Amino acid sequence: MTSPPRQSALAPFGAEAIATFDTTVVLTIGACLIFGIVALLFFVAVRSPGDRLSHTQGMRLVLVAGAALPTLILAALLVYVLPQMRPLPVPPRALGVSAVGEQFWWRTVYRAPGQPVLETANELRLPVGQTVTIELSSPDVIHSFWVPGLAGKMDMIPGRINRLIVRADKPGLYRGQCAEFCGLGHAVMAFDVIAMSPADYDRWLADERRPAVPAADPAGAATFAEYGCGGCHAIRDTQAAGRIGPDLTHLAARRHIAAGMLPMTVDAIARFTRDAPSLKPGVRMPAYPHMPPADAQAIGRYLAALK
Repeated sequence: MTSPPRQSALAPFGAEAIATFDTTVVLTIGACLIFGIVALLFFVAVRSPGDRLSHTQGMRLVLVAGAALPTLILAALLVYVLPQMRPLPVPPRALGVSAVGEQFWWRTVYRAPGQPVLETANELRLPVGQTVTIELSSPDVIHSFWVPGLAGKMDMIPGRINRLIVRADKPGLYRGQCAEFCGLGHAVMAFDVIAMSPADYDRWLADERRPAVPAADPAGAATFAEYGCGGCHAIRDTQAAGRIGPDLTHLAARRHIAAGMLPMTVDAIARFTRDAPSLKPGVRMPAYPHMPPADAQAIGRYLAALK
């Protein structure tokens, strides 16, 4: 997927967003009809001679065109809209995903029936045509989970779990964003949403559950451990088991680092490793001004090989 991700309610790919878009079109048409009827009534009243209509005829025109027709149109719109407000039905043994808003990145945890839990970061993958329950939470401040083309906004509140039921109906690459000011890094807190066929999704889950590819350059792994990176980050099947920062297992399979800020390149990883606060204000990852550029490059090469 090389095309840029779409982040627009006018490019819906989820069942709720598609229903919302269709409802907006229908309501707009209804509003235009009512406006047209009232405008026509006004035009007739202003341009017609005073003796063209009797009082009874005028009152009948006002009653029919000014009251009855708008009421019928509004009633029809209400009948159309009410079923759209029902949540999607959740089938038994449906896929569950937990999305946790951190400062300032996204922790995503996949829970498929009969499968071990899988954790990634800063991307959300969905199988097309399947209903998914996304559990939204936050450990620190209020965030807001928003993928315009998938569904409406929903807040992520500390101490509370909100559930968003979604179904992606079109494959493609899309973009999500935090929609609630959550601190200095709010504006650079994005994530990719990748809707894929069920077969591709199953293959991706299987690949993600495999151990990370061993480092081709053992010096990079040693440098990663020397600076204590494993105290905050996890790489499955290694000594790194931190839970503070994003899980870095298969990091190179993602499109970006730093929640959509930087491309997935060795240089970008090295820059962010050495001085994350200068690139992402408010981030909890400390700066390493004493780290030689060669060490940062070694860590970058190591992480960029984790596919």
